Amino acid sequence: MRHRVEGRKFGREKAHRTAMFRNLVKSMIISPKGRIETTLAKAKSLRSYVERLITYGKKDSVASRRLAYSVLGNRTLVKKLFEEVAPQMQDRAGGYTRILKTGFRKGDSAPMAIIEFVQSAVQQEEAKPAPAKKARAPRKPKTEDIKAADLVN
Repeated sequence: MRHRVEGRKFGREKAHRTAMFRNLVKSMIISPKGRIETTLAKAKSLRSYVERLITYGKKDSVASRRLAYSVLGNRTLVKKLFEEVAPQMQDRAGGYTRILKTGFRKGDSAPMAIIEFVQSAVQQEEAKPAPAKKARAPRKPKTEDIKAADLVN
């Protein structure tokens, strides 16, 4: 029985699982829109990794940077996490990610989902009003649109 046993195994050994989640977290932080598409089960398990890293990023101490580095393993990603991603979540007490179900994968019918940051920079730009478009010149009427009465006058 699996009483009080958390986490999914995904048919992988521990080292493979750890590497998979590190790569998914890196992909999510690297992506310009702050979102990735993966299976629903992986997205649900990935949520805890990502939210823990954002909590580290909100503290911004040497210790939290080292903890984040132990997961990410890349200084530029740690810098991006602490300077770009985490400050957007400063006013939130938790729930930094959102999971959207997108349907089923064609090959094996696995349920797919998009996991994204709740307040990403892209979403904030979309919330801004779009700049006004230039007024287009009125179109010239085609010869079929010109009536015979217009030609007489």
